[in-house]
Order: sequence, then C-alpha cells, then structure tokens
Amino acid sequence: MTAIPAYDAPQAATGIQGLDDILAGGLARDRVFLIEGSPGAGKTTAALSFLRAGAALGERTLYITLSETEAELRHTSLSHGWDLAGVEIFELVPPENLLDEQQQQSLLYSSDLELGETTRLIFEAVESAKPSRIVIDSLSEIRLLAQSSLRYRRQVLALKHYFARSGATVLLLDDMTADTLDKTVHSVAHGVIRLEELAPEYGAERRRVRVVKYRGRKFRGGYHDFTIKTGGLEVYPRLVSGEHRTKFERTQLGSGIVGLDGLLGGGVERGSSCLILGPAGTGKSLLAMNFAISAVKRGEKAALFIFDEELGLLIDRSKALGIDLDALMKTGALIVQQIDAAELSPGEFTAQVRHCIESEGVRTVVLDSLNGYQAAMPEEHFLLLHMHELLQFLNRKGATTFLTVAQHGLVGDMKAPVDVTYLADTVLLLRYFEAVGEVRRAVSVIKKRAGQHEKTIREYQIGEDGLTVGEPLTNFQGVLRGVPNFVGPGAGLLGERSA
Repeated sequence: MTAIPAYDAPQAATGIQGLDDILAGGLARDRVFLIEGSPGAGKTTAALSFLRAGAALGERTLYITLSETEAELRHTSLSHGWDLAGVEIFELVPPENLLDEQQQQSLLYSSDLELGETTRLIFEAVESAKPSRIVIDSLSEIRLLAQSSLRYRRQVLALKHYFARSGATVLLLDDMTADTLDKTVHSVAHGVIRLEELAPEYGAERRRVRVVKYRGRKFRGGYHDFTIKTGGLEVYPRLVSGEHRTKFERTQLGSGIVGLDGLLGGGVERGSSCLILGPAGTGKSLLAMNFAISAVKRGEKAALFIFDEELGLLIDRSKALGIDLDALMKTGALIVQQIDAAELSPGEFTAQVRHCIESEGVRTVVLDSLNGYQAAMPEEHFLLLHMHELLQFLNRKGATTFLTVAQHGLVGDMKAPVDVTYLADTVLLLRYFEAVGEVRRAVSVIKKRAGQHEKTIREYQIGEDGLTVGEPLTNFQGVLRGVPNFVGPGAGLLGERSA
C-alpha cells in the first residue's frame, strides 16, 4: 500500500496540516465544499484557518456570517492568537428587525422577501470583495428562510452556480440542526467534511473528522481524531502502517542483563515487538526500562510512555534501583512522557509516538502499560486495531517496541484484560512462585518469532543494583498452569535477595 498521491492541480490548503494530509493536499480550487457538524464541533475555527491560510498567500478572503457577529468572530480568533489580518468579515444583518413589531409586515412579511434579500446581500458582498476564498456561516439560517426542502435546494444550487462563475473556493458551514436525513447540500457540494464531538462517560470530550465525500479524489477514509487547541485544530490522520516501509538491519538488541539475554537467545531483534506479561509487582516496568537504558548506552534514543505510574514516583523509585532517569532525560537521549488516558484520544497518542520516531529519531519505545492504554479506548476491539497499526508502523520504521500488560490476580489462573500476545513477536511471561518458604519471581520466554530462545525458566530478583536473572531452574513445574512450584531440593535458586 502506498501513500495517497499528491495532485498536480493547484490546491487550496486548509491551514490545518493533518486535514490537508487526509485530503491529499487540500481542497480543489473553484469548487464548493461543505463542513458540517453540531454546534461546538470546530467548524468556525476550521473555516477561519482556511481563510487565514489564503490570506498568508496574498489571496483575498471573505467570511460571510449570518449566525455570529463580527465581534464574536474576532473574539474567537483572539482566543487562538490570531488577528485575522487579510480576512474580510461581512456581517449579514437580517433585512428586517424582527424585534421591532412596528416594522414587521402583516401580509408581505414572509420567507420569500427575506430569502431574496439575503441572497442579494451575499452576491453584493462577493462582487465588492472579489475574493478567491469564501466562507458562508451558516446554511441553517438559509434553510430556515427557505422553509421547504425544494426551495432550499434551489437556493443552494443558485449559490453554487454563482460561485462557479466567480472562480472562488467556497466553504459552506452547516450546524446540522435540521433533519439528518436531508442530504440536499451533500449532492450539490464537491466535497463534504463532517466534524463530530463525542462525550464519553468519563474524561474529556473526543472529536473526530471524516471526509464523507470528495468527487474525483482519493482521500484518507475513515475517522480521524482531532483536538481544538490554542492555535486552531490539530488533526491526527489515521495511521496506515503500510505507507511506512523502510529498510534496516535486523540486529539483536540486548538488555544489559546477562541472564535475561541468555534466556532470549541473545536479545530482542530490532524492528520487533516484545510483550511483557505478568501480575502486578513482578517488575514488568523495570524489565522494559532496562531495554530502553541499554539503547541509550548504545548511543540511540529511547522513549517511555507511562500510563499508570506518576512520573515523579517513577523517577524516585528508579533511583532506589540505581537508575537515574532524570539524568538520562536531561541528556535528551531518553524521552519520558506521562499519558493521561482520560484526556488523550488514541489518535493523539499515536501522533505523539510518530513524532518521537520521525522527528526525534527514537529507536526503542516502551508502552507501560496496555491496561492504561485500553482506558483511552471506547471498545476493546478498537484497541486491537489501533495497536496492530501502531506496532506494524514501529516495526517497519526499525523501532523496537516493549509493551507491558498486567494480568488480573497474583497467583493461580490469571487472565489479561486484553489479549495481544498474537500481535507481539516476543512474549516474556513473569510469575510468582513459592520455593523454600519464600515467594519468588520467575521469567520465561513463551514465544519468539525470530531466532532461538531458551525453553527454561529462570528466577530473577529486584534489588539495589537493579534486576538480576539467575541460571535456569531445574525440577520446576506448573508455570503454564499459573501456579509455579519448585519441587527440587533447592539447587539453582538465587541466594539471599536484596529486596
């Protein structure tokens, strides 16, 4: 699969980088487009970005507002740090003051008069400004004046034919307050972009955009997350891993822990994913962190995305184990980001990971944990789809990914909240077990797609010097049943634990 091709015909960039990527460059010039969405979805902000992008190129632009005042529009622009220089605003005042009962007509006061007058004022504003980019906000006002679907369609067609002669690229905004089955403008517009706002049961609202229609153009289909921030809309195009194939050497990458590397047959292959699975407290985060630190020692960059643990606590806890995360972060070789799943959409998180890979040159990524990542998803099967594309992207970019998943329970029959073992190239299983009257920890490799690995089980300990992995244990049974038991005389176990 290849990236969406760029088109030779000149495009009108929207001023929103992610949206232009979805649209394969922007909007076709001299055409009429529709942006629809419920109030508050971001239509006005997107429209202002479109006009500002034109003004920056020296084009003449016009914003015709039927629903908001010029003062309100300028206040909205100031909230984003914009001054709207080069953007002309025409505030279309209703031809009659509806609040003045003495001026209201008893016989001729009708939608016919107001609709005709409104259309005439729009044409006059366009003839006066002669813009190359136009925004009409919003169609709901024209729909109310038309009063019937037939007259509304005729009016929209009249506007389209007029704009076709003017040579302008036009954005029509619609707040979708009418019957959702009314597709009048859909059939007339050259392209339709829908902005949606979703309200989860907990956490911040989620916004997404979808290109419903675009005549004669291949665009990036499906839903794409976006946010409204100071400075406008940030759109995060849906990740398609097949567009990011690169060539790299699949070398083995060690963890810096002799016993663990021996268990893995030398290490984990570059451009692969490793899942670390186990109950709470077994050291999944520490084990994954060792691979990231090992990458930094090789002169590479690594990134840790922390969902579950508070960053300050993680730094303090790591220092007690001989790992100075703060110092590594100051060098720029290690990037640590704490993710708030309740505030971050999956698309925005994917965009952060992509930035680390494509802009920062990161080659080792740790996601800790998928339990927290799942909290950002509306449904579990979406998590698998997102994770599949993200892992494939990272693999094809030559990045090595380490994921942790906490299983429910501590001993016995444990289950993970989401099964991603089939996605990972390597799976490390961590377990508690009882031996010589103590609760100990064991690690084993239950899957590795590339290369050989030990089939043994090794004990490991967490102490002041970090993580230590012992020699293969013998006479050890029950690890796959979830209740490991050491039935031998004690040979092969590590000595006194430091923690």
